[in-house]
Amino acid sequence: MSVAKPLPHDAARLHVTGDARYVDDVPSPADTLHLAFGVSALAHGKIKGMNLDPVRQAQGVVAVLTAEDLPHTNDVSPAAHDEPLLAQGVVHYVGQPIFLVVATSHLAARHAARLGEIDIDPLPALLTVDDALKANSRFEDGPRIYERGNLGDGFAAAEHVIDGQLDIGGQEHFYLEGQAAIAFPQEGGDMLVSSSTQHPTEIQHKVAEALGVPMHAVRVETRRMGGGFGGKESQGNALAVACAVAAGMLGRPCKMRYDRDDDMLITGKRHDFRVEYKVGVDARGRITAIDFTHLARCGWAQDLSLPVADRAMLHADNTYYLPAVRITSHRLKTNTQSATAFRGFGGPQGVLGIERVMDHVAATLDLDPLDVRHRNFYAAPGKGARNQTPYGQTVEDFIVPEMIARLRADCDYDARVQAVARWNAENRWIKKGIALTPVKFGISFTLTHLNQAGALVHVYQDGSVHLNHGGTEMGQGLFQKVAQVAAARFGIDTAQVKITATDTAKVPNTSATAASSGSDLNGMAVQAACDTIRDRMADLLAQEHQCDPADVVFSDGIVSVAGAEYSFADVAQKAYLARVSLSATGFYKTPKLEWDRIRGKGRPFFYFAYGVAATEVAVDTLTGENRILRADIIHDAGASLNPSLDIGQVEGGYVQGVGWLTTEELVWDDQGRLRTHAPSTYKIPACSDRPDVFNVSLWDAPNTEDTVYRSKAVGEPPLMLGISAFSALSQAVQSCGPAYADLQAPATAEAILKAINRTRKEVWD
Repeated sequence: MSVAKPLPHDAARLHVTGDARYVDDVPSPADTLHLAFGVSALAHGKIKGMNLDPVRQAQGVVAVLTAEDLPHTNDVSPAAHDEPLLAQGVVHYVGQPIFLVVATSHLAARHAARLGEIDIDPLPALLTVDDALKANSRFEDGPRIYERGNLGDGFAAAEHVIDGQLDIGGQEHFYLEGQAAIAFPQEGGDMLVSSSTQHPTEIQHKVAEALGVPMHAVRVETRRMGGGFGGKESQGNALAVACAVAAGMLGRPCKMRYDRDDDMLITGKRHDFRVEYKVGVDARGRITAIDFTHLARCGWAQDLSLPVADRAMLHADNTYYLPAVRITSHRLKTNTQSATAFRGFGGPQGVLGIERVMDHVAATLDLDPLDVRHRNFYAAPGKGARNQTPYGQTVEDFIVPEMIARLRADCDYDARVQAVARWNAENRWIKKGIALTPVKFGISFTLTHLNQAGALVHVYQDGSVHLNHGGTEMGQGLFQKVAQVAAARFGIDTAQVKITATDTAKVPNTSATAASSGSDLNGMAVQAACDTIRDRMADLLAQEHQCDPADVVFSDGIVSVAGAEYSFADVAQKAYLARVSLSATGFYKTPKLEWDRIRGKGRPFFYFAYGVAATEVAVDTLTGENRILRADIIHDAGASLNPSLDIGQVEGGYVQGVGWLTTEELVWDDQGRLRTHAPSTYKIPACSDRPDVFNVSLWDAPNTEDTVYRSKAVGEPPLMLGISAFSALSQAVQSCGPAYADLQAPATAEAILKAINRTRKEVWD
């Protein structure tokens, strides 16, 4: 059967040879125009006037548009209608688009965009969490609170009460392919848009709204992206809308792509958080009560901040039972880029908060950090009442203790912990740390109606299969997995299956490829469509052979029935000649979901995906320089659809998570200007940063829920395995002195040195 096979990515050869076609590779007609935004140089202010004559007079410029020139809606927000394509009256962050340049070349457009003379009367800018709190600047009337149990009783029962604060930096998506779109005007006012987007339907909706036409007049196509990570869920709206509006006005194809500097300056990042906590524990480190406060810096527009902050709250427990808990979330509005979706969608910030608590408790009580984690785990199914999340969902398949037991044995964890302790006792300047941390990540969109997908499948008379679905391919291997599902349903080789570009004209009303749900949703929709066609073929053969359709078997390219065998192609030809439809749509909606996001009660997730990671690090205590020496991971992908692709996702997710928590530091100055806006100033992990020893395996057990071939989502959960590196660094720093290390994220060399100084303070004093 084609599922569960470790097949390579369907476009791997195209990727490495440079033949894979991205938006910027789409052949453009000779009269194509190119676009660029003129942006604000101030974080906040009133626009008093604009002199755009130098822009209009620049070489190659065909048109210059402001908000007043737009034909219909000036909005590119995903939902809240608070994000204009072009600023009107007020600017809200450095990099906000104010005007649009249309020129004969990409370079001409970018050059001209810098010639605008914008007179802005400065207004006070709120740049930090503290600024926003002081001004009560937020996206909701007040904080959102999820709680369970009696905090007062829990703290009264505690033998120790510990409090702390963790500042968590944001993260730039740094996809290899920047934001890009091209629009081709069609007859009758229709528009064809090719966009590097994770959400073609949202692009279709926003373009239609901007042009003042029904959605059926707009067709959006996405063949692939060179990475997305959430940054192309909503941030591509501005480019697609700008191209479509200009193309509609000028009657010529219009193309826009951000250069890396423009991309980093204009687009949103991962939300940076401040997590404040107060935790009560007994003498063995078992939690009796915990009070979390999440302070999320959301930027100037709402974007997807509310569900991101919600998901952080929903992952504040991670793998731990919290008997009395309150989670308070502030969604703060600031004059910075509008923070947006990023792999994990708030979950990583929530998980990091509770993992920090576990390390703080262990350090304060002089306990082994892994022992503290074990004592607070959810109960295994059928082994007690400690399996209810703070929001009321039952954890039905908790496998983390078994996963940890296997990892401890596989990577010789206990002996290495002792070896690290000996090293630290014998070495003054280079300290080591080792940590083993778990992940529990909920799978489903928390906005329930998004948990649906459609597919369109055609079987041709020669037995070849063509299909489309609503998911988008961004390098993660979704198309290959879905092709494997289709091949398995028909009992044929994947070479007979072709998936073409995601297209709103073929599969309508799609959800974003996000929330780790691409394979779950689209795989089930394709399965439903394939089964419809297969059943029609089986009915035809059953009538011919006078048998039950259930006796018709599709396997290994052969269809067997009543002692006779046909090739799949022969059966397709038979069905065609018998006038049996060989085309079908499929639809799937995730079951069992019931969620009240305001009260914070219900079942927001279909199931949980789990993972465990052990990381060993070394730190130079004189410079803060550090290295990851070894990482060992076991990740739960259910009955994996494709182990090779899933292991690749785990490896990449871990490294991206490590980057978020160690080297990827976003810096704004006191004027709200992003200073880390290029590879020269923003440090993503390189090949040399990967662990010298890097062992990854999959937990081989099927999903207990009825997913596609009992697999589990694997896109977002592995990113949180990188928390083990941050925890290991914290332990290395902690070995430097008696005071609590209080390491902040990202753990850059500077942050590590500051934490080392804090641990040594009592000694130095």
